Amino acid sequence: MLNRPLNVVKPIFFWRRLFAAVFSSTLLMPHFETLPAQAQEVNQFCQISAAEAQAKEKLRLSALQGDEQAQNQYQQLVRQHTQTVQECRNRNWPQVQAIWLRLYPCDIQPGTIDRIMDRIVNKGYNQVYLEAFYDGQVLLPAASNPTVWPSVVRTPGEEKADLLLKAIQEGQKRGLKVYAWMFTANFGYTYAQRRDREGAIARNGKGETSLYVVDDGSQVFIDPYNVQAKRDYYQMVQEILRRRPDGVLFDYVRYPRQTGGDSIATKVTDLWLYSEATQQALFQRAQNNKGLELIRRFLTKGYVTAGDISEVDKLYPQEGEPMWQGRTPPPPPPTEPSLPIGQKAVAAVIPPAQRQPILQSELWQLSVAHAMQGILDFVNLAAYPAQKLGIPAGVVFFPDGNQTVGQGYDSRLQPWDRFPSSLEWHPMSYANCGNVDCIAAQVKQVLSAAKPGTKVIPAIAGQWGKNVNGRPSLEAQMQAMKPFASQLRGVSHFAYSWQDPESDQQRKFCRAK
Repeated sequence: MLNRPLNVVKPIFFWRRLFAAVFSSTLLMPHFETLPAQAQEVNQFCQISAAEAQAKEKLRLSALQGDEQAQNQYQQLVRQHTQTVQECRNRNWPQVQAIWLRLYPCDIQPGTIDRIMDRIVNKGYNQVYLEAFYDGQVLLPAASNPTVWPSVVRTPGEEKADLLLKAIQEGQKRGLKVYAWMFTANFGYTYAQRRDREGAIARNGKGETSLYVVDDGSQVFIDPYNVQAKRDYYQMVQEILRRRPDGVLFDYVRYPRQTGGDSIATKVTDLWLYSEATQQALFQRAQNNKGLELIRRFLTKGYVTAGDISEVDKLYPQEGEPMWQGRTPPPPPPTEPSLPIGQKAVAAVIPPAQRQPILQSELWQLSVAHAMQGILDFVNLAAYPAQKLGIPAGVVFFPDGNQTVGQGYDSRLQPWDRFPSSLEWHPMSYANCGNVDCIAAQVKQVLSAAKPGTKVIPAIAGQWGKNVNGRPSLEAQMQAMKPFASQLRGVSHFAYSWQDPESDQQRKFCRAK
């Protein structure tokens, strides 16, 4: 992938033409045998009534105590609620309503996964985005985890506990499609502790690794061109796919988000180009010796001077203009018609001092585009195993992650408008302006950039029935999505932990029933 064509950055909104111009290549319920028809009623959001939800939970708890009759009735009610929600979702927009879910080691307790999946169905959801790789740990059983990351469940005696498989199976029993949601370029702190993986960590031109520019110190972003990093991630994806999720989602498909003045990348040393693999891949984009030498000098010093250009011309007099992938040198001045048209004419006629601003600008564009191409290549590689199996794959991104500010770029360098339409697009529409307008604007922005046929499933953050920290309720946000209903088949809600924070805390510390 090192010589895969990329497109050079032009400082325009959304980076839409960023590449194209330069690269071509609890109530007790009595037992019952059948349920009355009215028990299947749901509200406009396809949510099961509180009474029905409580009845199902009572039966679940009784079944856990060994009551066989309760177990049968519980399973019957689970099936009926599954059918009710499915029918409601088929009749009502959105046809896909998903929720983001993180599991904890305590969730291995008997009945806990059932309880979680029941609650998800009760709320009218028909898809779950289950975190399978996050914070440098993977949701695989410790006894069968061949990856370089530790397992989420490391409880003594529970080495064979497979929370990922259990959650997929229990979700599917309830009609839920369960996607495996994974961090991507963010490999986590544990990866940085491996001495044999130091070369895979992203580095900028200030001598910093990604570990030291993120406030919480838990995020470690890798060099997307590093072969070892690719192998490690590919193996992890394959292990997760062995559990046959209904889809996979790739999050953190970008570089670190920085703060203050560092939130905008304005010079080459701000970019994560200084690890070995990324540099070598960049050097391979040179198409002659002049191009290679100028790329080296630009990367080392952060700029090139007229003197550098003059020296390079003298080092390689037989070559014309410095060349690299996608570069089209300017034509010779029209005042010299007697000179042959071509690269040598340009280099011979235009003085180095005049060529310097153009070359420096183009080297900057090349550097940004190269950094972004690494992200694009990495996510395409990550998605390949799923696509090969016919399992849907999607990318999770911030709609403002590809902004330009003057001649600078958002430090995340998230080229989401270049993600392929073969992937689902999951824009995290988390704008917070006290009303729904900015949220709707982000969704509209993504839809306008997506090619026809791209599946766009916005993620919104909030709670049902109330505003939280200035965020409108989920009901209000869903209403704001309605004008785009013809273009949006689905919407997702972040997150399960927000729906019931108390329950989430109980699960973290093994206090859940």
